[in-house]
Amino acid sequence: MKKITKKILVIEDEDFVRENIIELLDAEGLNVLGAENGRIGIDLAKTQLPDLILCDVMMPIIDGYGVLSALRQDSIMAGIPFIFLTAKAAKADVRQGMELGADDYLTKPFTRAELLGAVASRFKKQAAVHKQYHTELRQAKDQLNYLIRNDNLTGLPNRLSLQERFKQVQPADTEHQQILTVLCLGLDRFNQINENLGHAFGDLLLKAVAQRLSSCVDAQDTVARLNADEFAIILATNPHKQDAVNVVQSILKSLSQTFVLANREIFITASIGMAFYRRDGKELEQLLSNANKAMLKAKQQGGDQYQFYTATFHLGSSDRLTLQTSLRHALEREELLIHYQPQVDLQKGQIIGAEALVRWQHPERGIIPPDKFIPLAEETGLIVPIGDWVLQKACKQIKIWQTKGFPSLRVAVNLSGRQFCQMDLRQKLVQILMDTDLHPQYIDLEMTESMLVQNTEVAIRRLNALKSLGVQIAIDDFGTGYSSLSYLQQFPFDILKIDRCFISNITNNSNNTAITKAIIQMAKSLGLKLIAEGVEKAAELDFVYHHQCDAIQGYLFSPPVSTQEFEKLLTTKKSLPLPPGYND
Repeated sequence: MKKITKKILVIEDEDFVRENIIELLDAEGLNVLGAENGRIGIDLAKTQLPDLILCDVMMPIIDGYGVLSALRQDSIMAGIPFIFLTAKAAKADVRQGMELGADDYLTKPFTRAELLGAVASRFKKQAAVHKQYHTELRQAKDQLNYLIRNDNLTGLPNRLSLQERFKQVQPADTEHQQILTVLCLGLDRFNQINENLGHAFGDLLLKAVAQRLSSCVDAQDTVARLNADEFAIILATNPHKQDAVNVVQSILKSLSQTFVLANREIFITASIGMAFYRRDGKELEQLLSNANKAMLKAKQQGGDQYQFYTATFHLGSSDRLTLQTSLRHALEREELLIHYQPQVDLQKGQIIGAEALVRWQHPERGIIPPDKFIPLAEETGLIVPIGDWVLQKACKQIKIWQTKGFPSLRVAVNLSGRQFCQMDLRQKLVQILMDTDLHPQYIDLEMTESMLVQNTEVAIRRLNALKSLGVQIAIDDFGTGYSSLSYLQQFPFDILKIDRCFISNITNNSNNTAITKAIIQMAKSLGLKLIAEGVEKAAELDFVYHHQCDAIQGYLFSPPVSTQEFEKLLTTKKSLPLPPGYND
């Protein structure tokens, strides 16, 4: 293996001294470059990226202090060890250099042993720093890979682990007799517990529920938390459907027993939907979706029971069908509108952009929450025209605000899975950019992990095609679905958004703290911009601020607001008061 030779840059205006140093270091097998003044030295440092710089203090044109100051302002140059060569031995001179970031001083005249000793010492310390950095990076990567596969509250596997486990236990096509059951479990009236007893008590209950669920299944089965009060279970060890039913009944019985938490007795029931591999689907997402439909049916019938999935469930209730019909006319009747949630820079505290969020102002029902109509739009395919409308509208509005005096304002727009899979998405985006006269550098296209994992090669090609226009790509809700570090490294992301479930109460939840720190460290190492979502408390702001996230959005600064209200935030120059010490 070829030995890697260290590269040293010597910046010294006295030819005799410079050549003498070069000759001494050359004799030691080092690769040495020389510069006769500070200006040439700065240029060489930036082009050659040396491992160490030896620089005279007193030089014409640019002195050593000017050289060091210029290099320390460059993020690439900032970490290069820097040794001053000087005949000035006064403490004030040494202090001035150290304050600028010098690593050592050599006072002229110095001996060969002193020179080589200083160089060796710097390389030794540099090697130790690099080793420590790579150790911490590896530890952070291992920690993130571990934590990101587990729910941060209950410790149960999350959706990513569930997917991996499903692949492990999925029966081969030849094993026609093997039964695999997927359960979707939702706690009945859990919102009432949160509202009456508080979210902290609700979290205690979720942990206790997780423990009981785990005790009801075999070690080969998998219990996972999907979100909020919903859990999924893969029963892989039951040879007959009746065996799966027996497990479900034991779960319902176990959960109906009293919970004693924080010196308070609490009763809870659950609704469970059951879907069977092959009969109800061959992919996990399809099985979970069908089990979820069965679970909702159980809830509609009063809860504390289970339901098998049947094909008739997809028809839904009459109210659901009515809502679907209304949604088909929402665009043409101009019932949809966009609210904008500010994104705030964490260095200046100023608004730098907004996430565009669609809302439905129903003429009879009022505002219908996105979680009610977006799934309907996805199912019916209406999400495509709605998504196109949001993209067009948001780009047009941002351009208006730019012309009103906010030229750097950005807009983040969510892409749905159906939108992303359109063959003509890039052409549509080009047309929108032409119609709105908005430069693509001001658009962030946000997408979730689940959209990208089905066919990574195709997804990467599509993302690169979009990026070639000049837009930026953001991964949204990172850590809540299929997250894996491999995705960060494979896909051409520019921005990573930390989901609010990690930010919420981050100072009181050690798991959230560990995961978020690991995410930040890994994202920084990959050169990604970091946006923290759901910042609602000063302590959460303080955390993401001092861990050097780039921006935030959340109710602490502003909820999503109408076009008029957002423009008011811009014109009044509302800013975020930042804690001291960000750059410490």
